[in-house]
Amino acid sequence: MIRLLIADDQHLAREGLRLLLSDDPEIAFLGAARDGAELVDMARELRPDVILTDIRMPGTDGITAIRRLLSCAPNVPVIALTTFDTDEYLFGALEAGAVGFLLKDGDTDLYLTAVRAAHRGQGLIDPQVTRRLVRRFATPPVRGDAPELTVRETEVLRLVALGRSNAEIAGELRIAAGTVKIHVSRVLSKIGVRTRVQAAIHAYRSGLVSSDE
Repeated sequence: MIRLLIADDQHLAREGLRLLLSDDPEIAFLGAARDGAELVDMARELRPDVILTDIRMPGTDGITAIRRLLSCAPNVPVIALTTFDTDEYLFGALEAGAVGFLLKDGDTDLYLTAVRAAHRGQGLIDPQVTRRLVRRFATPPVRGDAPELTVRETEVLRLVALGRSNAEIAGELRIAAGTVKIHVSRVLSKIGVRTRVQAAIHAYRSGLVSSDE
């Protein structure tokens, strides 16, 4: 069971998300916050497995809330949701620590897919904005002091950046899924990021993966 908490400043949006997501037998709907401050308080109290939050909210917005959640609920994956397809929201949310990014006018099936993926420790970006994300962070590559990853860790990071799941990485490298999970955790720690999305950004920035791929 996936314990889900959502946040949106509009009642109709909150109710729509509740109806959509509560219909899935694998999801337990914990509640809905009206702004970022309330979301952080509810996360502390309810300890959700996944959080889905709007970005543009009065008072404490979603991006600020994501940063605050890093301290009070560091292991809870957050998916950012917005009506506004702007680089400021996309890059701000992902760099703050969101594991996924969805558009409100996008495919509603992606909501369920994104929640399940987040619960598995993976990220999902709305396909409508993926190309912009790659262009932003893939060119030009930034060279500098790179963390000392092993050959296997480098292989794992590259596959994470290409969007592979742990199971897919295990299949390609012919290692156990549990071993992949350990490698991913070590990679995140070594390069100093929290999410797979941030790891992918690092891989593109460092030139490990090119936008052609």
